[in-house]
Amino acid sequence: MSKLQLSVAVGNYDRVRPLMDGTVQIDGVDPVFMNLSPEEIFFRAFRGKDFDICELSMSSFTVKTAEGNCPYVAVPAFVSRAFRHNSIYVRKDRIKSPADLKGKRVGLPEYQLTACVWARIMLEDDHGVKPSDITWVRGGIEDPGRPEKIKIKLPPGVHMEDAPEGGTISGLLERGEIDGFIAPRVPNLAGKHNPNIGWLFADPIAAGRDYFKRTGIFPIMHVTGIRRELVEKHPWLPAAVFKAFSESKAKCLEALEDTAATKVTLPFAEDQLRLAREFMGHDFWSYGLAANRKVLETFLRHHHAQGLSSRPVTPEELFHPSTHESFAI
Repeated sequence: MSKLQLSVAVGNYDRVRPLMDGTVQIDGVDPVFMNLSPEEIFFRAFRGKDFDICELSMSSFTVKTAEGNCPYVAVPAFVSRAFRHNSIYVRKDRIKSPADLKGKRVGLPEYQLTACVWARIMLEDDHGVKPSDITWVRGGIEDPGRPEKIKIKLPPGVHMEDAPEGGTISGLLERGEIDGFIAPRVPNLAGKHNPNIGWLFADPIAAGRDYFKRTGIFPIMHVTGIRRELVEKHPWLPAAVFKAFSESKAKCLEALEDTAATKVTLPFAEDQLRLAREFMGHDFWSYGLAANRKVLETFLRHHHAQGLSSRPVTPEELFHPSTHESFAI
């Protein structure tokens, strides 16, 4: 019996490289890999279902799941995670602390972007700054006219406006027409020519470590999705994909542990792995539902409160039932 030939769109991450080079196989699948940017993958996935297997925005996936019309079924392989304290930039000449954002104008590329959801979670839970306290200005980071991938309906009291035609939120920040900027990418002029632009948190690494120490949360950015029609036709596929992505991550970490020859072009990489495990636990970049229940519940609660998911969504709803538990020997 021939294998399924399926397209797989994912970033060029070390944790998926054993899949891409063939070291790890997806049972029953002959994959065709495409290394693309998250922006291109998400846009094409939600607009045209262009890929059979792909990474998906956690936020966009949750919006569509709540609506009951998501074209993808997810497995809990979280190929992207990040502390987003380093994603909040401000005009330092007028914003000195998170509380100063109240009543101000903050740019973002898409309101429902996962990085922006997590930034708003941290601002509200830790600093009392609610989404309704800010006027949101939506626009491309570098390219004017960036659209929202999916339609959203903001809750009463939350105000958002589009950037002026032909404008970008990087340019607005540079000219001082907005007070802050939240996005997973750096504003293209941040700090290069303007000393008044910088991080809201002077030491975002320390802020992220403090956040994890207090909450135990390592924010999830992207899940792994499989086109729904394929899952309906081949119900064995989600478990096979989850198994392969999990094995690929394990192979990646084994390589990082190897002290004979450093696998990344960065000194002290093995020591950074050891320190991360000492601080966050051995399986700090965990896959699976059970290990990530608190992170997921926090995200889903705020996602609904921020007006993005039309109803409360449970962690179990996000992932195919075959991936809720794993076999043991």
